[in-house]
Amino acid sequence: MQEKADFGLVGLAVMGENLVLNIESRGYTVAVYNRTVAKVDQFVQGRAKGKKIVGAHTIPELVASLKTPRKVMLMVKAGKPVDDFIELIIPHLEAGDIIIDGGNSHFPDTIRRTKYLESKGFLFIGTGVSGGEEGALRGPSIMPGGSRSAWPYVKPIFQSIAAKVSDGTPCCDWVGNDGAGHFVKMVHNGIEYGDMQLICEAYQIMSELLGMSAGEIHEVFKQWNTGDLDSYLVEITRDILAFKDTDGKPLVDKILDTAGQKGTGKWTSVTSLDLGIPLTLISESVFARCLSAMKEERVAASKVLAGPKAKFSGDKRAFLADLEKALYASKIVSYAQGFTLMRAAAEEYKWSLKYGSIALLWRGGCIIRSAFLGKIKEAFDNNPSLANLLLAPFFKEKIESSQEAWRRVISTAVLNGVWVPAFSTALNYYDGYRNARLPANLLQAQRDYFGAHQYERVDKPRGEFFHTNWTGRGGDTASSTYRA
Repeated sequence: MQEKADFGLVGLAVMGENLVLNIESRGYTVAVYNRTVAKVDQFVQGRAKGKKIVGAHTIPELVASLKTPRKVMLMVKAGKPVDDFIELIIPHLEAGDIIIDGGNSHFPDTIRRTKYLESKGFLFIGTGVSGGEEGALRGPSIMPGGSRSAWPYVKPIFQSIAAKVSDGTPCCDWVGNDGAGHFVKMVHNGIEYGDMQLICEAYQIMSELLGMSAGEIHEVFKQWNTGDLDSYLVEITRDILAFKDTDGKPLVDKILDTAGQKGTGKWTSVTSLDLGIPLTLISESVFARCLSAMKEERVAASKVLAGPKAKFSGDKRAFLADLEKALYASKIVSYAQGFTLMRAAAEEYKWSLKYGSIALLWRGGCIIRSAFLGKIKEAFDNNPSLANLLLAPFFKEKIESSQEAWRRVISTAVLNGVWVPAFSTALNYYDGYRNARLPANLLQAQRDYFGAHQYERVDKPRGEFFHTNWTGRGGDTASSTYRA
């Protein structure tokens, strides 16, 4: 009789296959299933040949091949396919068995699925997995949440396959109840959008304003990756800029400038609006992708809309030093906004998130991994109730030392008509956050004038609301106050 498998996985696309190979390499036996059964046989007889990987041709066969409590991980497309597979699997489970969703699911779905499966006596984990196909194979960042009692059963497997930081700590730990794991993964992806857009704007400045070639820009990113900006995304940007097409010319120059997206950045932005958190940089990065997709319209507009012609006459070396500082300062703002969103979500959904630990989860394996994250962990370790990363001494000092350079870069870009939405919104957020008085007093007056929405006064206690009959015709009736 064949020995039962330790773990089951459904969905043999690239991520699924690589996770299976990673799990098997740590000493576990894995059973696999795919809706297209031929793919199971192809995998077992191909990449998995000779390994402790068992192919199943049906869901009942997969479930029957697992040790109890059974652990079945879904690596399928987010949305309805996850619900469909859950319904196919649960008739064959016993109380206490565990279903794991390892895809990019929206966290409200994970909240719903956790409640649903627990009501039937099963356990559910919704886990973010970051690192792409290479991370899945060699060690991803893993962010599990859901049924807390399921964690001890999957912890040894997840932590064995996760990326490790220099001291051996795995980039995987329990995040929180129901949708917390997928929420943290969503924010990770949103920050990834911001990081990528900032890097692209730095590239655009060097290309359009400074007239630098891909090879020259490669050298700049190569240098940056040895300093404060050391990160996976800067590293791969360095490599991309050096990559040559078959004709010996830079491949990056031949790629059409229209960006795609899978929705997690948009989810992050929409959630920030729901929670009332100004996630300006990530949202601007989502809009930047949308604008890039309007390629034909932009080409037509470029022929009729005027603007300054980029021309730089200053000290290029000094400007590049400024650009490095501007990129770092903007990056701080992106992460500050992301962690502020997580704090608001923790309050809204009653999650007990450990922000320093989350930063540690992202230090290895994932797309946004960087040396920078160690400083975020230190900031929250020193002050777990830190309201905003900008207030942490390390980041406050970094911003202060970068501020003049940051402003020079943005003003130079704007005066030369170079598109820098993420750089600009990062600085605007900083200037708004550090400003004790914003013009919302006038905004509230406007709202009260046309809609009797009331306002608070600086000379009265907070929470007291007033209405003025601005025209002498409006009467004294005021609208109720509420927050949308």
